[in-house]
Amino acid sequence: MDIRNIAIIAHVDHGKTTLVNSLLTSSGTFRANEAIQDRMLDSNPLEHERGITILAKTTSIHYKGTKINIVDTPGHADFGGEVERIMHMVDGCLLLVDAYEGTMPQTRFVLKNALENHIKPIVVINKVDRPNANPKKAVDEVLDLFIELGAPDDLLDFPVCYVSALNGTSSMSADPASQKPGMDCLFDLIIKNIPTPKADPNGPFQWQSALLDYNDFVGRIGIGTVRRGKIKVGDSMVDVKPDGENENFKVMKLYTFYGMERDEVNEVEAGDICGIAGLSDIGVSDTVCDPSKLEALPPLRVDEPTLQMEFGTNSSPLRGQDGKKVTARVIEERLFEETQRDVSLKFRRVPNAETWIVSGRGELHLGVLIETMRREGYELEVSKPQVIIKTIDGVKCEPYEDLQIDVPNEFVGDIMTTLGNRGSQLINMDDNGTNTRLVYVIPSRGLIGFVSNFLTMTKGYGIINHEYKEYRPMYSHDLGERNIGVLVSTDKGSATSYALQKVEEHGTMFIVPGDVCYEGMIVGEHRYPVDLAVNCTMSKPMTNVRSSTRELMIVLKAPRKMTLEACLDYVNLDELVEITPHSIRMRKRILDTSERKKYDAHKKAAAEAMENAD
Repeated sequence: MDIRNIAIIAHVDHGKTTLVNSLLTSSGTFRANEAIQDRMLDSNPLEHERGITILAKTTSIHYKGTKINIVDTPGHADFGGEVERIMHMVDGCLLLVDAYEGTMPQTRFVLKNALENHIKPIVVINKVDRPNANPKKAVDEVLDLFIELGAPDDLLDFPVCYVSALNGTSSMSADPASQKPGMDCLFDLIIKNIPTPKADPNGPFQWQSALLDYNDFVGRIGIGTVRRGKIKVGDSMVDVKPDGENENFKVMKLYTFYGMERDEVNEVEAGDICGIAGLSDIGVSDTVCDPSKLEALPPLRVDEPTLQMEFGTNSSPLRGQDGKKVTARVIEERLFEETQRDVSLKFRRVPNAETWIVSGRGELHLGVLIETMRREGYELEVSKPQVIIKTIDGVKCEPYEDLQIDVPNEFVGDIMTTLGNRGSQLINMDDNGTNTRLVYVIPSRGLIGFVSNFLTMTKGYGIINHEYKEYRPMYSHDLGERNIGVLVSTDKGSATSYALQKVEEHGTMFIVPGDVCYEGMIVGEHRYPVDLAVNCTMSKPMTNVRSSTRELMIVLKAPRKMTLEACLDYVNLDELVEITPHSIRMRKRILDTSERKKYDAHKKAAAEAMENAD
């Protein structure tokens, strides 16, 4: 069988998954009367809601007698580790670039990965029908990026296709008027320019796991490309792990991918992408070999986590009133299941506590896991994210990130002032008349709490992109802590309009009348940098004196709505976020008001003593 293996790579929101939709539809993969949804490969509800791809997806189409395996990759930096591993599965890629935005930070990251792995790229300029789109300028930016990354001369003359993935049209011309229905010109470019897989059909079997999936019935499923020979269900194979250990196993199931289906097959040949089940602990970089020739392929890189947070069983007074999955056992089982398919996620249990330290690639990475568990009926409490500190050559180091911001000129001053207080270093500043592009290197700690405030600061007009750069010696100042106080409830019960009218004089509320609150729960933001204990459940005293005038209706200000990400950014180290299927609340670690005051006083005295000692 004639095979091509390609990955679709791009900056976030440049249209990768929408392009896959168009490729599947244009190739005749679906029946004429079959219902087709937008971004079909984004099967997770969160992927649809956020408009992002969280985990890589594999599919294939048949075109003019050729099977084209397609891997749709994540665009967000938190999931960039999968992009690197996918490069080992494919022989070519479609570099997708927005005709209006041009090349962006993640475009550079994914293209750099492709070039380092000698992957042949085809440039696809998407959204050519978008107002103010400039396809020719986008191509020039791509060429500059190829040169900047040191691409070989033979790749500088890259093939280009212009498409509108949303409308399912394509053309070889930059003129939007030349667009025609279907993706035939792109298919022809793939068959002409992408090489066939580097695979030996006659040698003893060899295959390497680059991605993981999980199934309750068969357990872990490794996904990779067959490099040599062929494999059948029931074959005896040897799993060679990166550390050199070998394990014999029998192939239980084989899967290939077509359209939206994962097809169970009996045999897979060299060059094809397939899933293998039968080994419970198969991991990324494992090489499955024929027993007659044990030859491990070079290990693949797995990104180490840079951020961690505490997950714990819900200990609030409202525990168990909303979710059904509240015990330590079910939470630990769920975390274990997640690590079976997500190799960038790690967790360990804190001794003698119903708490786990969960580590991931970023706030979005961990936030998606929390939101998924919440929707599955779990109750838990989580802490503020913290960066993972490493000791390198005897020096404490923390992760730093490249940060690129595009904002209207009127907001530049506020952004630069804010980032200047967060340990950032300005690398470049480019003013194009109405907008300014700012490029920084910043400690990851400095971004915690900034991203959610960024949209408010720029009134929604700003664009922010960041990706992990490297570990550097720690920045000397405290970063990421909120420097404003909060309003903390002193009583349990339903909030009343009468009480909130008095409380909102002290700041901004997070709750509305009728919301259930409890002692130690954060109900609002104080105007001053100290916490204030307030009673939100107080009712108006009843008297037998009739007023001579009709009572005025109580009118309250609109509360600030706090999303999960906003809460994770907002809380300090002495606070937690309580997660239930239908509610997200912020609370103090110490709920009792008097105990908390004693703790705060002791902490303040200790800090003053240390300062005086210095």
